[in-house]
Amino acid sequence: MNLNADFSEIVLLHADDIPWRASPMPGVARRMLDRIGDEVARATTIVRYAPDSQFSAHTHSGGEEFIVLEGVFQDEHGDYPAGTYVRNPPTSSHTPGSAEGCVIFVKLWQFDPDDRTQVRVDMHATPTPDRPGVGLLPLFKDAREEVRVETWASGADVAIDAPDGAEFLVLEGDATCDAGQLRPLSWLRLPIRSRLRAKAGKSGARVWMKLGHLPYAQAPAVS
Repeated sequence: MNLNADFSEIVLLHADDIPWRASPMPGVARRMLDRIGDEVARATTIVRYAPDSQFSAHTHSGGEEFIVLEGVFQDEHGDYPAGTYVRNPPTSSHTPGSAEGCVIFVKLWQFDPDDRTQVRVDMHATPTPDRPGVGLLPLFKDAREEVRVETWASGADVAIDAPDGAEFLVLEGDATCDAGQLRPLSWLRLPIRSRLRAKAGKSGARVWMKLGHLPYAQAPAVS
């Protein structure tokens, strides 16, 4: 399957407009944002676990990055409440599920194959002032990419250069940008040599973003 697989295009989706599609596991449904591949895929997805649902044990050969949006995600390594950002690097393994149910934003097969850095960050931490009207919470940075959460004050004008592309997921609030209106669960992908120009709404906005990674976008290596 190829879905929004042309990384030279601007893509803006409102995830709450996308219907849920059943996964191969009972009780687990998905809203697909982009995808290259079938069940083994370079993918960006919103995933919903019904209460007491579980995926079978598996290894993330290409790594896994996710944000818990609602509920509590769980595996044998611990509980991950809403607002948790996690990176499980290539070769990591787990048996994911949720006793109470949860919704996560997840990215698969988008790591440096040699990355072995495990990351867990509470995104409720207080951001640091970074630019006028903008607070910054760093999540991860290496030679390939930077991942962070920005808090935009009411009416803030925001400009972000994205010479190697960027992705944005609105967690709270709203904003407008050249591509259109942004609201909670809006997902925006900008191609290489882009610049985001946005203005936060009256309530401000809180936005997860990943910068610099699109030159490495490719289908997963499947033997």
